[in-house]
Amino acid sequence: MSKTFIELKRKIKSFNAMVGIIGMGYVGLPLAIAINAKGFKISGFDTDKEKVKLLKNGKVYIKHLDKNLFEKMVKSGHFDVTGDFSRLSEMDIVVICVPTPLTVQREPDMSFILATTEAIKNNLKKGQLIILESTTYPGTTDELMKDILEKTGLKEGKDFFLAFSPEREDPGRKDFTTTTTPKVVGGVSKVSGELATLFYSTFVQKVVSVKDSKTAEATKLTENIFRAVNIALVNELKMAYDKMGIDIWEVLDAASTKPFGFMRFNPGPGWGGHCIPLDPFYLSWKVKEYGFSTKFIELAGEINWRMPEYVIEKLTLGLNQMKKPIKGTKILILGIAYKKDIDDARETPAFEIIEKLIDRGAEIDFYDSYVPICPETRKHKNLAGMKSIKLTQKNLKKYSAAIVITDHSNVDYKMVGNVVPLIIDTRGVYKNLKVKANIVQS
Repeated sequence: MSKTFIELKRKIKSFNAMVGIIGMGYVGLPLAIAINAKGFKISGFDTDKEKVKLLKNGKVYIKHLDKNLFEKMVKSGHFDVTGDFSRLSEMDIVVICVPTPLTVQREPDMSFILATTEAIKNNLKKGQLIILESTTYPGTTDELMKDILEKTGLKEGKDFFLAFSPEREDPGRKDFTTTTTPKVVGGVSKVSGELATLFYSTFVQKVVSVKDSKTAEATKLTENIFRAVNIALVNELKMAYDKMGIDIWEVLDAASTKPFGFMRFNPGPGWGGHCIPLDPFYLSWKVKEYGFSTKFIELAGEINWRMPEYVIEKLTLGLNQMKKPIKGTKILILGIAYKKDIDDARETPAFEIIEKLIDRGAEIDFYDSYVPICPETRKHKNLAGMKSIKLTQKNLKKYSAAIVITDHSNVDYKMVGNVVPLIIDTRGVYKNLKVKANIVQS
């Protein structure tokens, strides 16, 4: 084994390795808390000056995080945050947790990974372990990143080490955390995989080592493709059963009683979040190099992207029964986060629905205590700054219809259903509630 390998292994085992985490978002910040709890010194890196400022002042901006653990990390004296990427040269281990979005053509946008890899290359030193956690196509780590980093003259597996370990964060989940969710690890070289496995084993209960980085990258995509296809399936079933006068929620409740051979997925207004709407298309794009097409993935995308339009069709029919047009009608959107009880609105179908309704002349407001102000996104910049209303009986009287997009637990759905005359329910929250409103399952 090389001296660099032996020395880094010693530092990891003694918890003396300096760890840098690039990207202080929904993946990087929980990771920093978990690693810091084991005694490692952490430096967070981010290009967002506001995030850096907040963290320096000991303020957490992700609502579902354990504030006690965050405060403990800040007070430990073993955590700092910076926008100065030249300090990467001080790190022994660098973990990359940056976004991997799609372009408007639904192709991988590698700009964040490329910029981050260039920053690491400019500050790369012998003996460093670089780990990519951002979801991406197979070959990113051992082809794209390795080639860039080796332009320094340093060699992977000898002078520095490179691995992939996919993030498995599920914001708001209580039963599994960063440390209790099994961690998949694959190195570009065998020694890199060994070091990365050792590192994660210091703070994660179970580490699953795989053959190489490509296998680890494919593992993450497979997990999300499985969910994307099944979400599309249940959404298609919802539309089919609706035409047949069959209640999808009753069907799912009954099917779920089978103790084997069935895994429940619930329908909704479309897909959202940082993984499911994006990650499957990293594989469908990459595999075209091999003359293969992923028909299931493409079909799942078509179905899930159609769901916002289906919701609006249901709204239109409901309003027609009230002899009201969409144009000029006041409509309330309940929830804009992509899933319940979290403050994450990335890739939420709510934005698509809001924009389509505004284009048709509707007057739109929303309520979401978790996301009280619409963030700026690349696709929906015109919605940035839109503010949540207060959910009171007085305010509710203004609306002819409400659409349940996100089924947050803290909403008084009974009050809404007894004041607003038409409810488009995309999450099944009204299936067991008796209210005055006309409830349309969508």
